[in-house]
Amino acid sequence: GVSFRVNRGDILGFLGPNGAGKSTTMKMLTGFLAPSGGTARVDGLDVRVDPVGVKRRIGYLPESSPSYPEMTVEEFLGFVAAVRFPGAAAAQAGAVERALGLCFLGEVRRQPIETLSKGYKQRVGFAQAVLHDPPVLVLDAPTDGLDPNQKREVRRLIAGMAQEKAIILSTHILEEVEALCTRVIIIARGRV
Repeated sequence: GVSFRVNRGDILGFLGPNGAGKSTTMKMLTGFLAPSGGTARVDGLDVRVDPVGVKRRIGYLPESSPSYPEMTVEEFLGFVAAVRFPGAAAAQAGAVERALGLCFLGEVRRQPIETLSKGYKQRVGFAQAVLHDPPVLVLDAPTDGLDPNQKREVRRLIAGMAQEKAIILSTHILEEVEALCTRVIIIARGRV
């Protein structure tokens, strides 16, 4: 029962109460959960027919950003780059450097992720989502746990990417929706 379109240049606010189906919808779009009915297209590809192709076109930041806490920031991003660009060492190194700079992680690049503040951990998650410069970003609560300055930085980063990407942003922070989103969809009990 959920149907919507997001175009390049859009930042779509995806809102609704807890349990409404926001995270489930995002998991279906990103290929982490198969749709039980219907389908979705991402950059022209059907999530059921070509889930790997869809994953190549999406940068996904889940609500609790997964990482390997014992790895340093640089090691983790290098690992993600190796998965995204197999056998292309120069592309991997370039992607890591770009993501480190874009997300202001240079000063903590050699620190283990488990030693970072929540704000830096969230930035590491954001860095892995944008590492391969995808045309689509799916961001689930990207500023949760960040202090006001960090929130501003992440919002500026998202806004700066909006012209080149289609972005879906789920949040409970209405101020964030007002500051960033060009459109809003409210979902309740799995329906728009």
